[in-house]
Amino acid sequence: MMEPSLTQFGTQMSNLTGVRAIMKDIIETLRLGQGQEFINLSAGNPVILPEVEQLWRDCTAQLLASPDYGEVVCRYGSSQGYQPLIDAIAKDFNQRYGLSLTERNILITPGSQSIYFYGANAFGGYTQAGELKQIVLPLSPDYTGYGGVSLTPEALIAYKPSLEIDEAAHRYKYRPDFSQLKISQDTGCVIFSRPCNPTGNVLSDNEVRKIAELAAPNHVPVFIDSAYAPPFPALNFTDMTPIFGDNIIHCLSLSKAGLPGERIGVAIGDPDRIEILQSFQTNLCIHSSRYGQAISAQAINSGALAEISVNVIRPYYQHKFTVLETALNQFMPKDLPWFLHRGEGAIFAWLWFKDLPINDWDLYQQLKQVGVIVVPGNTFFPGLRDTWEHQHQCIRISLTASDRELETAMQRLVKVTQQVYQQAVVEV
Repeated sequence: MMEPSLTQFGTQMSNLTGVRAIMKDIIETLRLGQGQEFINLSAGNPVILPEVEQLWRDCTAQLLASPDYGEVVCRYGSSQGYQPLIDAIAKDFNQRYGLSLTERNILITPGSQSIYFYGANAFGGYTQAGELKQIVLPLSPDYTGYGGVSLTPEALIAYKPSLEIDEAAHRYKYRPDFSQLKISQDTGCVIFSRPCNPTGNVLSDNEVRKIAELAAPNHVPVFIDSAYAPPFPALNFTDMTPIFGDNIIHCLSLSKAGLPGERIGVAIGDPDRIEILQSFQTNLCIHSSRYGQAISAQAINSGALAEISVNVIRPYYQHKFTVLETALNQFMPKDLPWFLHRGEGAIFAWLWFKDLPINDWDLYQQLKQVGVIVVPGNTFFPGLRDTWEHQHQCIRISLTASDRELETAMQRLVKVTQQVYQQAVVEV
């Protein structure tokens, strides 16, 4: 069979990037495991929590009984989104955060990943005059998916952070390095996640405002990926306030609030920029799933989604992080240079092994040998131009496993990393 002839864009977009490429290896490992049982700590899929599933069942039952069912499911709709959902979001955010949003400030998309694709290619890449506008990731590491959103890969640029390290506690935190960060007339847009996938980092309010202020003089839009943020799914374990502004596009996702299969994303921002993103969406896919939008509108209007987020979803994952943190504190040797990123949100833990004698891919392979699957960290540094050993010394650990599995996996991780460091000493 002849290989199809692809364009430059076709070749680029048909390649797997980041975690998706790793997932191919993980799927093969699980399939060819020959009876070996694995503790899979790679998943980005949220756990199906009974209360959350019941919420969406109830909303579905209400939709089925509603006279609007046919209009929702059997007809095309506006590219901007389902009007009752737009109204629900505007009302909720205006009451909750003291805003004055109108329908012109809101766009519903097929998941938030699509927002970054629209934004990266509407504002980043080559201008009509042939100038390159950069897509800036101000804090690396960050979401691996940003590596695949631009049709102009050379436009993507990420900046190394500064590290705030607590040696005694074996903890650390990434901070934006404002002495290096450059947002200028050559910048097309800025993107970052808050809370962050993969690290659980939450940029402070002041850090967010400073990034927005750096972008403002050149009217650069700042996309804040709030897929784990309040008010839903509210997967922040530390106090944080969503930040809004003239050049900020606040991006929500309902995936971690129990609707990953329905692909519901929300962009909130300046009407002129929202209109550009809407036009992009019209050309690409018309609109998001109206079924998902209809049940989301019900869940937001009733207040149930915000309540379940705070009282069910957040405590579940915060407990999982505590289980993992406690196990590492108990079993990791104090003289081993391991550092857990402060767990401030999201559904992952991020672990750094300073001066790791092997790279993260080899550590991933060795952990597979003892039945533990994690994600090598180097896939979460898209756009980073500088060589940095740190990016090959980290792993991402999903918090979706059971308490017992997390504890067992951490014990196995401790043994493997001890052996790795000890072997390096012996060889020297």
